Amino acid sequence: MGFSEVLLSSPGSVLGLVLVLLLVYLVYDGLGSDPGPPGPKPLPLLGNLLQLDLKRPYQTLTQLSQQYGPVFTVWLGPKKVVILAGYKTVKEALVNHGEVFGDREPLPIVEETQAKNSQGVIWSNNEPWKEVRRFALTNLRDFGMGKRVCEDKISEEAQCLCEVFKNFKGRPFDTTEPMNCAVSNIICSMVYGSRFQYDDPEFTKLVNFTNRNIQLLGTPSVQIYNLFPWLGRLVPNRNEIMKQKAANENQNRKLFKKLKETLNPQMCRGFVDAFFIRQDKESGVPNTPFHEENLVQTVLQLFAAGTDTTATTLRWDQVRDEITRVIGAREVQLEDRKDLPFTDAVIHETQRLANIVPMAIPHRTSQDITFQGHFIKKGTAVWPLLASVLYDEKEWENPHSFHPAHFLDKDGKFKKRDAFMPFSAGRRICLGEGLARMELFIFFVTLIQQFRFTAPPGVTEDELDLTARVGFTLNPLPHELCAIPCA
Repeated sequence: MGFSEVLLSSPGSVLGLVLVLLLVYLVYDGLGSDPGPPGPKPLPLLGNLLQLDLKRPYQTLTQLSQQYGPVFTVWLGPKKVVILAGYKTVKEALVNHGEVFGDREPLPIVEETQAKNSQGVIWSNNEPWKEVRRFALTNLRDFGMGKRVCEDKISEEAQCLCEVFKNFKGRPFDTTEPMNCAVSNIICSMVYGSRFQYDDPEFTKLVNFTNRNIQLLGTPSVQIYNLFPWLGRLVPNRNEIMKQKAANENQNRKLFKKLKETLNPQMCRGFVDAFFIRQDKESGVPNTPFHEENLVQTVLQLFAAGTDTTATTLRWDQVRDEITRVIGAREVQLEDRKDLPFTDAVIHETQRLANIVPMAIPHRTSQDITFQGHFIKKGTAVWPLLASVLYDEKEWENPHSFHPAHFLDKDGKFKKRDAFMPFSAGRRICLGEGLARMELFIFFVTLIQQFRFTAPPGVTEDELDLTARVGFTLNPLPHELCAIPCA
């Protein structure tokens, strides 16, 4: 009996087929006629997924912006997403209309790994987000962010990192783990009140869990899961994220327990202590965001934000002459930056070209808005393409080349560029921007002072593969370098 005969022999099957066909028609018709910014014609159920390179979606979206303009719509499966491309458009949305475009769009994989009302400082919205972000900024500053005490911590950590590099005695090694550990220790000193040894297995687990999850979040399978969460356990990368997240949370709870047992309200050691004190003050307050589940998520987010992107940027490039001429062998200080304009320009240009976070974490509109002539409904997912800002041909003379002169004036002095947005912009700008800038400068200069970096024997520098691997952030593929101590 053929398929058609089976259907005709069963009225229920015929009715089921009609309902499916009707559903597909309605979905397709709804997708095609949806008001709002223009965009490519979507397919039923799949939307525009077949048109996107899910390993490099920002590249496809940037190409589509050239056809449909700086504000356009794509359908990711059944989900409508408005894309913002180019410096002027992203700035207008995130800065000039920050209140409207400032909500965070939830992702199923994130919601599944967090308890209710425990979105931390990145994924929360409205008053809880404002309260926790304000608390985080105040206390991170109290524990050194942007101050001389933090500068000293970074300088000490940079020296520790150099000692690790020296132990390889010029032999090839992968810089990834020691670099990640060094940068992670800065946020650890402010969050937990102490640093860790690089060979501490609990610490390296924490660092590796964090970096692995950031990589998994950007994989095509997890992006598909976010659109079709009913796939659930059928997605191996989703299962690994859940497992890693649970292990990471348990490890932090152990650290929290030790800190709570030795808590002295008169002598705060770090962010966690301050949170415990605030939690105690708000005991019994309804809907307070200061509870342990939210502490767990906030710390995990601070740790991730303070580990991955800074360490990744430090691995992209090396340069030397100006540092030797201006400060010689003495320990670098943050105030030296004004006398090292070329070095500062190289760091900024590396950040721009490396494009570590090509798409900002998804936003969502908090109310209806007519933006650049297009009507966008309240609750619409919005993706600002930071890559399109950093590579905007209208803003950068050589957008796709390494060109430090982007950040130098005609007299060779450092100049700021408004289109430099690696930390996003507006209400949701990265709260650790100041710390990251400080880390990048001190770590970079210290490493250049003490080492000459070369490709491994038998490998030319042109053969080093710095292609970014797939992930939520763009990391170079694993590779080895030789760190030759300077005489």
